[in-house]
Amino acid sequence: MAPASMAASHVDVVAATVRDSMNAATSIVAASWRRSMIYYGLDPAKSSSPVRLEASALAISRERNGKLLEIARPSLERLFHTAGRAGCCVALTDADGMVLETSTTAGDQKAFSEWGLVEGAVWNEASEGTNGIGTCLAEKRPVIIFQNQHFRAKNIAMSCMGAPIHDAAGELIAVLDVSNCRNDLTQSFAQVLGAVVTESARSVETDLFRASHPGARFIMTEGHGVAGVSLLAVDEDDLVIGASRLARRTLGITTESLSLLPALSEVLEGADIRQGIGRAEKSEIRRALLRRKGNVTAAAKDLGISRATMYRRMNQHGLSAEEAGS
Repeated sequence: MAPASMAASHVDVVAATVRDSMNAATSIVAASWRRSMIYYGLDPAKSSSPVRLEASALAISRERNGKLLEIARPSLERLFHTAGRAGCCVALTDADGMVLETSTTAGDQKAFSEWGLVEGAVWNEASEGTNGIGTCLAEKRPVIIFQNQHFRAKNIAMSCMGAPIHDAAGELIAVLDVSNCRNDLTQSFAQVLGAVVTESARSVETDLFRASHPGARFIMTEGHGVAGVSLLAVDEDDLVIGASRLARRTLGITTESLSLLPALSEVLEGADIRQGIGRAEKSEIRRALLRRKGNVTAAAKDLGISRATMYRRMNQHGLSAEEAGS
């Protein structure tokens, strides 16, 4: 824990920073301090331990996140092999900032337990203010909260490096965090650790995406690398059945457009995916009408849509039953 004089000084700095609202526009730390004090009503001087779920509630959450834990574990073990020797705790949390699993050396376990970095502890901003887990969730991007950048004075001897993990649909579902409580940790080494944590989180995302599309072929798209995981999952007919968060953003893919199974060629050629999907849908409707010789009701049934929806889509694409059935 920080000495009383340092803690008191930190509380004063936090209060002064929060009073000047302009600081929040230029610093994610100041913005987080402001959220912590004004929005969540937290006190930076409060020294209580983090909220901790009972064992039964933790067991339920771990079961709910079982697939995540299973897929992430090899990456967590590799990360701990690298960071554990430097006195770090590796933690995986759920989307609410609750710690699902931790890894520490036997010699450091007692210290991290005293800090409250244990399984079942809740480290979101609403509970603990600015920290590597909670602020990562709030900012939805990798963060490094170095020592006195924490909101609570009791946490200023700790440095936390957190990176978000997204599922196959691009939703933020977890945070991978490495925390260090050694006072000789430098900001430059914290930056190195932050890069390693982010890379490990990207590895988990890749494994989650691949596991979500068994049997698919995977295409690496533009932007894959430092910015994140940019992958497409393609079936045996070269139709795109999945896209990672970065691929969705860079290629303009949405969940709705994926449901219509766009062709890989249309996506990779940089065509407007909505136009490509429109062409594919028009062809599909026309083929259904041709098969049914213009019988709209029968064609709609084949496509698994209502008669009213069929007519609406025909109008959108300028199709008539007579033309399609001729």
